[in-house]
Amino acid sequence: MIFSIGHSTQPYAAFRDLIVQHGVTAIADVRSVPFSRHTPQFNQSPLKAQLNSDGIAYVYLGDVLGGRPNDQNLTTDGVADYAKMANSPSFEKGLDRVVIGSSNYTIALMCSERDPIDCHRCLLVGRALHVRGLSVFHILSNGDAQSQVEIEGKLIRLARQNPAQSDFFASDQDLLNRAYELHARRVAFSEPRESQARAGERLSMER
Repeated sequence: MIFSIGHSTQPYAAFRDLIVQHGVTAIADVRSVPFSRHTPQFNQSPLKAQLNSDGIAYVYLGDVLGGRPNDQNLTTDGVADYAKMANSPSFEKGLDRVVIGSSNYTIALMCSERDPIDCHRCLLVGRALHVRGLSVFHILSNGDAQSQVEIEGKLIRLARQNPAQSDFFASDQDLLNRAYELHARRVAFSEPRESQARAGERLSMER
C-alpha cells in the first residue's frame, strides 16, 4: 500500500498528524523543486529534520518522479507529457525505489498540491503504481483517504459528462485513458510562454 499527500499551506504539525494517522513511516518527496517561499516549513532541509525528529524517514525522489521534466523530449508543446515521462528509464527506476521501499516502510508520496486529482503524484505516479498492482490511497486534508480506484471512477464520470470526451461505443478503459490524458494536460507543468517562444525560434533556425 502506498499513500500520497499534498502539504498545501497547512502547518507542519497538521501535516504530521495526517500522516501519522495513516501509519506513514516514510515520506518520498516527489516535488521537482523541494522549496517554497510561501510554506518554508516544507523546504527540504527543515522538513527532513522535523520528520526525522518525529521518527519518520525522508527521501527525495523529485529528480526521478517529479512533475517538471528537464528533458525537452518529455514535453509536448511545452507541457510536461505524462505518457512520455511514464515510459522513461529514470521514472521506472524511481518507481522501483518506491516499490522496494514499501517492503520496509509505509510510504507517502508528497507534493505541494492539495487535491490529488490535480497533481502529478496521482495522475502520473499513483497511476503507474496502480498499474503495477499496488494499492494507492491519497490522504485528504480532512483526514480521509481516497483510493486511486475512486479517483479513476471520478475521471470516467467526468469524461461521460463531457460531450467532447464521451463516446457511446468507448469502453470504460478507453474513456479513462482519454480522461487521464486530457486532465493531465490541463494541470501539468507548462513552460513559460517566453521559453516556448525561444524553443520555437531554435527549432525554426535548425530547420
